[in-house]
Amino acid sequence: MLLPGSLRRAGSIALGSLLAISAVYAIQPWREYPGVEYNNFPVPSDYQEKTEWVFARLMYPPIGAFLNNIPVYRLPTPGFNFLGDWRLGASNWTMDYPRSDRHFSAALRRLTRIHARSAEQSVNLEDNDVWDWPWLYGVEVGHWNLTDDMVRIMREYLLRGGFFMCDDFHGTIEWEVFAASMQRIFPDRPIVEIPSSDPIFHIIYDLDDRYQVPGEQYVESGQTWEQDGKVPHWRGIYDDKGRVMVAMCFDMDLGDSWEHADNPQYPERFSALGIRIGVNYVTYAMSH
Repeated sequence: MLLPGSLRRAGSIALGSLLAISAVYAIQPWREYPGVEYNNFPVPSDYQEKTEWVFARLMYPPIGAFLNNIPVYRLPTPGFNFLGDWRLGASNWTMDYPRSDRHFSAALRRLTRIHARSAEQSVNLEDNDVWDWPWLYGVEVGHWNLTDDMVRIMREYLLRGGFFMCDDFHGTIEWEVFAASMQRIFPDRPIVEIPSSDPIFHIIYDLDDRYQVPGEQYVESGQTWEQDGKVPHWRGIYDDKGRVMVAMCFDMDLGDSWEHADNPQYPERFSALGIRIGVNYVTYAMSH
């Protein structure tokens, strides 16, 4: 994983330094998909630039429903009636996409010296190219439904050095959906609260004073939580060496904090924390 060609099979080769530069040498063809909220978003001029880091967004099938005994590959979204194959976009995995991804990439360049391109990369585990992307982001994972092959690939990806950040899922029901797939990936590893002393919260910014980051719905509702998720959690799964492999931002919506960083109605304090958490997670993933 994260190594080109036959080197992928050389499991004894040290991966640490290769993780940080893998995206430079293995950029896959770029494609923009229709999103739930955005379509025909302006394409950045550097969308094919070879950089040391790229915002890799996980594509996944959502929990299925049946319509006239025919499987439907996404949950209904208010105001959005398209039904079809999740691989073509306009599904749960495209929430906030691509505005959120591009705002965060711009912030990462401004706040660090990490060379990042402006355009994201959509990654389907079934295409077997996740090995080229050492940092992976999944949104609305309270609606995902990974296949057996995806479970196997994700487990191998993480154990070989990959990092998965997931975000924007809320309440008891969505946690149970998420945790069921995560239990399939790591039946032998617990999900734990990441302690404030962990390096992931101090590698760039000291983030001891964290608070719940709400979605854009806060502008109308004035409440920071959704469903019954009133208390935010920063949870994770560790590997045998004490490295965070999976970082879960549960009962919060960092994606919206990135997406609406330029929205004067959305409070700056939420975007400020959301971006800093993301910057720490990226830097941690590239150095651990």
